Amino acid sequence: MKRVLTLLALFIATIGPFQFANANTGEVARGQFTSAIEAREPVDKINVLSNDVNKIYFFSDLRNLQGQIVIHRWLLAGQVMAEVSFNVGGPRWRVNSSKALQPGWVGDWMVAVVDGNGVVVSEQTFKYIEAGQSR
Repeated sequence: MKRVLTLLALFIATIGPFQFANANTGEVARGQFTSAIEAREPVDKINVLSNDVNKIYFFSDLRNLQGQIVIHRWLLAGQVMAEVSFNVGGPRWRVNSSKALQPGWVGDWMVAVVDGNGVVVSEQTFKYIEAGQSR
């Protein structure tokens, strides 16, 4: 029994670093919809947008995704409307994409941030509503 426990302890000690390396995946430290980007930062945070406005930006502050191609996947009611890809050049990398909106595209929008392995690392949503509708 003691030998089995010793072998088990050696096995866990051996695979431990690999588990930590795989668990250390990238993340989105900040992600938000905004009406504009100034000095590489969002100027405001949008959760609801009236359809008399026809453009919105999505900002994301990426961490530990260097060397990967990261995608902003824009979806309306689950349907992919656009994908914008970025080459991430450092351990902290700020990127943004924008979407021109048609007045008829009201509904629930989402941007999924997808890493180089195809894993969704973050999702953010906003509502696009008819002008004059209560927020």
